[in-house]
Amino acid sequence: MKNFSIAILALLVVLGLSSVFVIYEGQRGIVFQFSKIKRDSATDEMMIYKPGLHFKIPFIETVRKLDARIQTLDEPADRFVTSEKKDLMVDSFIKWRIVDFSTYYLRTGGSLDNARALLKQKVNNGLRTEFGNRTIKEIVSGDRAAIMSKALESAASSREDLGIEVIDVRIKAINLPTEISNSIYERMRAERNAVATEHRSQGQEQAEIIRATIDAKVTIMLAEAQKYSFTVRGEGDALAAKVYADAYTKDPEFYSFYRSLEAYEKSFSSKNDIMVVQPDSEFFRYLKGGSAIQK
Repeated sequence: MKNFSIAILALLVVLGLSSVFVIYEGQRGIVFQFSKIKRDSATDEMMIYKPGLHFKIPFIETVRKLDARIQTLDEPADRFVTSEKKDLMVDSFIKWRIVDFSTYYLRTGGSLDNARALLKQKVNNGLRTEFGNRTIKEIVSGDRAAIMSKALESAASSREDLGIEVIDVRIKAINLPTEISNSIYERMRAERNAVATEHRSQGQEQAEIIRATIDAKVTIMLAEAQKYSFTVRGEGDALAAKVYADAYTKDPEFYSFYRSLEAYEKSFSSKNDIMVVQPDSEFFRYLKGGSAIQK
């Protein structure tokens, strides 16, 4: 009897817990009876349970909870075509929330992925129209705010179609496709390389001109210096010749004797020098005796 009472009590506890469900703040609930949505008997509309404590029939009714908070749809960038038939990669995000839970569930089956796919398609259609009416220059120069505003207006129909309110549509970035960007970068790189090559060739040309100018100046300076040295040397030789001539004119015999002494000094300056001449050569005239100088 005691065990039976415990079993009955446990069953009542299980039934009590199974008959109660809680909808938290930021959620809404839908109750199913044998896989059919529970509706209001008076209006035949889907019953949406708001946050709070609610009751249901155990094992017959089940609860499906939906997120009523603001959601963010941020997926990879999509390709759009401008009025110039140019491709652009547009990265955007969408802020949205469920406002009509009945319509939302009927259109999406309560699947968040289905809701995102349908909402993305609807917003992208509006963006595609706006980008298709503008050139790249217009888009880049300041029409981004207008595009987002128009896209938000076009997405307003999702309230009736999907039970979703689109709060905001924002464009994060607008870029060229990767293959086009790479080709543009390569072309820019080639242009910069061409400019650099031209600058280098011009610099080499200027360097050659400067080098040639300096070499010419150095050659001229060396020639002028050599000319001056020859002039000075010539003047010195002329002066020396004049001195020798004057000395010879005053006393030819002494001049001859002095020049011979200089020749002897230079000839016998080294002990290893060997000179082969005839003994009666005119070179030894003043070494044979002092008669010549005494005359």
